[in-house]
Amino acid sequence: MTDHNKYYVVTEKAVPDVLLKVVEAKKLLDTQKLDTVQEAVDAVGISRSSFYKYKDDIFPFKEKTKGENITFILQMDDEPGLLSAVLAAIAQFHGNILTIHQSIPMNGVAGLTLSVAILPTEGDAAAMVDNIEHIKGVHYLKILGRE
Repeated sequence: MTDHNKYYVVTEKAVPDVLLKVVEAKKLLDTQKLDTVQEAVDAVGISRSSFYKYKDDIFPFKEKTKGENITFILQMDDEPGLLSAVLAAIAQFHGNILTIHQSIPMNGVAGLTLSVAILPTEGDAAAMVDNIEHIKGVHYLKILGRE
């Protein structure tokens, strides 16, 4: 699997203005101060296309890197033991599965949606995601949300 999702920590001054505005627009939508994407992008001064291009790729860094809930989807081969390997990786990083849903496999590939609570004293969400991404048979992993 080619690693398409490397993560970096950079200071705010190194982040292009458009990305900071995407974060600002997402915050306006999340806090329900604005109802539509168009209103949010107009308020921060970016195009809708810029918002949609980057919205899933930038998140504010939280001071606490441990202790959070994370929801993600992944696509993986329909092979015996692969789901067990994913669950073992979650357990290795002291994750507690809150929800799990696996779709019916199509063309040998299954979709999996997971919500996982990472224990504040022991877990590491970033390391867990990186570990899962490198499991043979996992093709794609996307973080849907964190709290």
